[in-house]
Amino acid sequence: MTHDLTLGAVAPQTLPADADPAAWVDWYWCEALPAWVEAARAPGAIGFHDVLDESGAPTNPRRRTILAQARLLFAFSHIALQSGAPRWHGAAQIARDAVAALRKAPGLYCLARSETGAPTGDPADEVMRSYDLSFVILGLATWGRLSDEDVSGEIEACWRAVETVLTDPATGLMLEHDALSDPAAPDAPPRAQNPHMHLFEACLQAYEMTGAPDWLRRAGRMRAKGLEYFFDDETGTIAEFIAPDLSPLPSPEAERREIGHQCEWAWLLLREADLGGDPASRQIAARLLSFADRVGYESSGPMAGAIFDAVSADETWREDRFLLWPQTEAIKSCAVRAQDPVQADRARALAGRMFRSFFAGRCHYVNQLDQQGGVIWSEALSRLQYHTVLALTEGARAGLWRGPA
Repeated sequence: MTHDLTLGAVAPQTLPADADPAAWVDWYWCEALPAWVEAARAPGAIGFHDVLDESGAPTNPRRRTILAQARLLFAFSHIALQSGAPRWHGAAQIARDAVAALRKAPGLYCLARSETGAPTGDPADEVMRSYDLSFVILGLATWGRLSDEDVSGEIEACWRAVETVLTDPATGLMLEHDALSDPAAPDAPPRAQNPHMHLFEACLQAYEMTGAPDWLRRAGRMRAKGLEYFFDDETGTIAEFIAPDLSPLPSPEAERREIGHQCEWAWLLLREADLGGDPASRQIAARLLSFADRVGYESSGPMAGAIFDAVSADETWREDRFLLWPQTEAIKSCAVRAQDPVQADRARALAGRMFRSFFAGRCHYVNQLDQQGGVIWSEALSRLQYHTVLALTEGARAGLWRGPA
C-alpha cells in the first residue's frame, strides 16, 4: 500500500515568542502539520501512529484505534476540501484505508486493530464504542464529499448501528459500547454526554456534506436527547456524566464541568441554527458561552488566557490544568462570534497562547500543562489533530487568519 503525499520531511521550527498568531497558523499549515504527517505515517502498515512521544517516535507502533484513524480521515479530508491541495487528499486516503481495515461488520468497527489490520488478540479491542462511531460518520461523510467513492451505504449502515445496537431503547440515550448487556446495572459505565454531542456533530456534518434532510433531522434528535439528560438549566451548563440509573453522580463528579465541552456544545448549537435547525438552540448556546467566558479562563500567571480543564457548576473550584483540546474549542467558540471585536481578539490571543505553550520548541506538541506551563502529559496524541485543524479552519472562515491554501 503506497500513497504519494509529496509533503516532504520538514523539521518543525519555532517562531519568535512575540510572533503574530497568524504567523503561527501559517507555520502550522506549512511546516508543523506536514512534519507531523511524515513522523506519524507508517509505510508498509495501515494508517497513522496513534501517539508520538517527546522525541517524535511512536509509543505503540503495532496498534491502531478507530478513534485516531477516523478523526484523521475527517481532518485531512476537511483540509483537502478547504485547500484543494492533493497532498492532503493523499493523507486522507491513508486514514480511509485504515478505517476500512477496522470494520468488523456493516456499520460497526473495532476499537483497535494491529498495524496490519489483524485482531490484536485483546477481546476489549473488539468492542464498538458509540463515541468512536460518531467520528466514523464524521470522517466518511467528509471523505465522500472529497473523493469519488460512494460512501452513502456505509454511512447509513453506521446510523442503523446507532439505532439498533448502540441506543438504549428504554431512554433513547447512547450506550457506551456494543458489549453492554445491562446499561442500568450498578457496575455499568456512567452515561456520558460526549457520544451524544459528537453524534450531533457528525449528523450536522453529514447534512452539510450531502444535503440530505434526514441528517438534519437526526442531528436535532441527538441534540434534544443530549440536552434532555445533560443540560443543567439552573446553571446553564452541560454535565459530563450521570449514573447508569440516570441519577446524579456523587460529588464532586456531579458538579464537574469541562470548559471545552461548554464551548463545543455552544459551537454546535450555533452551527445547527445556521444550517436551518431549531433557532432556540442559540439561547442555550449563549448560556453555555456565558459560563465559559466568565469562569473558564486563567487570569494570571504563565498560563494567563488559557482555558482550564474543568470547573465546578457552582464556580467554587477549578482544575488548574490545561489540556490542548479545550484551547481549540474555545478558539472555535470565539471565532463563531468574531463579528464582535472582543471575541475576535480573544480567538487570536488563544491561538497565540496555544502555539507558544503547547507547540513551540517541541518536536510536535504536548497534551497537557500545569499552572506554571510545565508539562504534565508530554505525548502528541494523533487524535488531537482533529481539534486543531477544525479550530484553525473556523478561525480562517471568520477572517482571523489564513486557511490551508
